[in-house]
Amino acid sequence: MERFAIYGCGGFGREILPMVRALLPSSGSSVGVVFVSDVDEEVGRIENGVKVITFDRLVSAEHRDRKVIVSQGSPSVRRRLTERCEAEGLQFKSIAASTYKSLDDVTVGEGAVFCDFSMCTSNVKVGRQFQCNIYSYVAHDCVIGDFVTFAPRVHCNGRIVIEDDVYVGTSAILRQGDADRPLRIGRGAVIGMGAVVTKDVEAYSTVIGNPAKPMARK
Repeated sequence: MERFAIYGCGGFGREILPMVRALLPSSGSSVGVVFVSDVDEEVGRIENGVKVITFDRLVSAEHRDRKVIVSQGSPSVRRRLTERCEAEGLQFKSIAASTYKSLDDVTVGEGAVFCDFSMCTSNVKVGRQFQCNIYSYVAHDCVIGDFVTFAPRVHCNGRIVIEDDVYVGTSAILRQGDADRPLRIGRGAVIGMGAVVTKDVEAYSTVIGNPAKPMARK
């Protein structure tokens, strides 16, 4: 039986858990998945019926066969935890809810999470460790980098390039790019909740509002 470890037992980790349980036979649901935490107060607890263990236990002979799903929403934290797992030779698992839709010519890197009612339409390329939360979509001819996070209800319309480590907030709308000039979101950018992005976003900037503009520095 394939076994799994969800790295992080916060809110998103607990939302991922039912998707992981769906991969397990009913007879193995109690042992087929564990949470992993670096927070001392969480270790040893039972969260939603699942035991929380340390990373050191994960890499022990008892558990290191488990495939890892990294649940942290922060791109930088997810990258750090992924690199920690890679250094120990651990493998990753991509998971998708039963209501996720993938249409035509969609490629996805390892470790992706597609939540309920999310979608990739056609001619889409997605990098490693992508998180696509509920009701979010990636439309045609988009290229998504590594460690990108979509919060719930993100509207990523056609011909958009999103570079690595971008966080897109709840209900943000990214307008469709042109065939000869896709809309581009630079590496490490943050798109605020409800922002309407109508033009390129610079790397490591934060934009908010409608239309989206760089957030004023304090």
